[in-house]
Amino acid sequence: MRGGGHRAGRAARKRRQKQESIVQSGINSICVLLLLSGHKHVSLLVSPITNLVSHSVSSVSLCHQPRYVRLMKFLHKREFTSTLLQPAHFTDTGRGLQTLKTIKPGELLISLPESCLLTSSTVLDSYLGEYIKRWKPRLSPLLALCVFLVCERHRGEASDWSPYIKVLPTTYTCPAYFTDDVMAVLPESVRRRASEQREAVREIHALHGDFFESLQPILSQPVKEVLTYEALRWAWCSVNTRSVFMSHPSNPFLSGHDVYALAPFLDLLNHRPDVQVQASFNEATCCYEIRNVSGTHQYKQAFINYGSHDNQRLMLEYGFVTSGNPHSVVYVDTDLLCEVLKGDRSLDQKIRFLRENNFLHNLTVSCEGPSWRLMTALRLLSLPQTLYHQWRAVLLGQAVCEDREQWSVQTAKTLCHRLLQDTHKAVDKQCDQSTREQLDVVQALRQEERCILGSCLEALKGTQRQPDRLSPCQPDVDI
Repeated sequence: MRGGGHRAGRAARKRRQKQESIVQSGINSICVLLLLSGHKHVSLLVSPITNLVSHSVSSVSLCHQPRYVRLMKFLHKREFTSTLLQPAHFTDTGRGLQTLKTIKPGELLISLPESCLLTSSTVLDSYLGEYIKRWKPRLSPLLALCVFLVCERHRGEASDWSPYIKVLPTTYTCPAYFTDDVMAVLPESVRRRASEQREAVREIHALHGDFFESLQPILSQPVKEVLTYEALRWAWCSVNTRSVFMSHPSNPFLSGHDVYALAPFLDLLNHRPDVQVQASFNEATCCYEIRNVSGTHQYKQAFINYGSHDNQRLMLEYGFVTSGNPHSVVYVDTDLLCEVLKGDRSLDQKIRFLRENNFLHNLTVSCEGPSWRLMTALRLLSLPQTLYHQWRAVLLGQAVCEDREQWSVQTAKTLCHRLLQDTHKAVDKQCDQSTREQLDVVQALRQEERCILGSCLEALKGTQRQPDRLSPCQPDVDI
């Protein structure tokens, strides 16, 4: 009886779930069609979606909000007709795109017509075109797009691209926005690159003041009030974090590689490292298309993959990190190596040798343990100057004696402990509310690094003997 009752209950649940799915599918299809045709008051139609998501991640539809209604009308006029996805807010990632039906493996996730893409051709065909075409030296495609975004935002409702600009973030969490206090919380290995990004944006603004001044005839306010550093920074981050790769033919009016395309609606798709997609511009259909290799269940968030990037790269390029990123590692700086091994009399010579052989970059630890490059560098550093003739062989993979191997493992553990100390201090860092969002991203990066270092230390357990047995094979240490 219990078995029969269980089967009957399970069958009833399946019927009920199927009926709910059919009703919800019909409701959301109507909702998207109404949005595309211009109807605004559809909030009652979309609210039931939140009841069908998983218990761990919930979502709320955004498609009834006026700015998304305007965006969909804007795209519909440009021949975008997809009803597979809708904007939604997810508890784990924030804003993203939710599927309205199950996407099968290999099925087209989105197909955005070329008329919806904002490219350098869009800019050159606009009111900015004549100013850019006659300017010398030539502008980069990136700068042309940035200036166009700033000018279009300045035009407000008069801008054709206003529906898209209204849904762009007003601020970003990539290093161009970081204050010195937030920069100080970054790992040393990424701080330099973050500072370089911030200075690069400042330099772009400083070097093109004359060009900005030439645009005064098309602006309703003084150039210095429109094309500010802050405005250019916002536009630069918008292009750098949200554009898709799309190669364009060389243009005589622009300088440098032209590979940017801003893709409204499509750029709401979030990154997940374990998702596989195929993305490219289809010359036959004149659409930018994304196919989902693995498929996505109905009412779940649709993801794409920005590439096999570790969290440092994701933070630098896009302003976010992902939890449990399988590509993430912790980098070991030359400065830290030198500090830990400062008692070695021949350290300078060894560091110079490693640098000459291109062996000081990409020294990392992961959850599985130290990388091969790091352990190889440590093996060389374990050798005394008297064994200089063996240094190159060690870089090529030659084994060292067991005691030197154990010294290398112990040094790897010391490096992990030093990195952990720095990470603990960074995670506890406090700052004012104005930089809270930026600091949260940096601290998320440090939290991920703390997990990696802890796992690495666990992996190193049991791989070394007691330290007092290592003394015969120490490198050239001052006594």
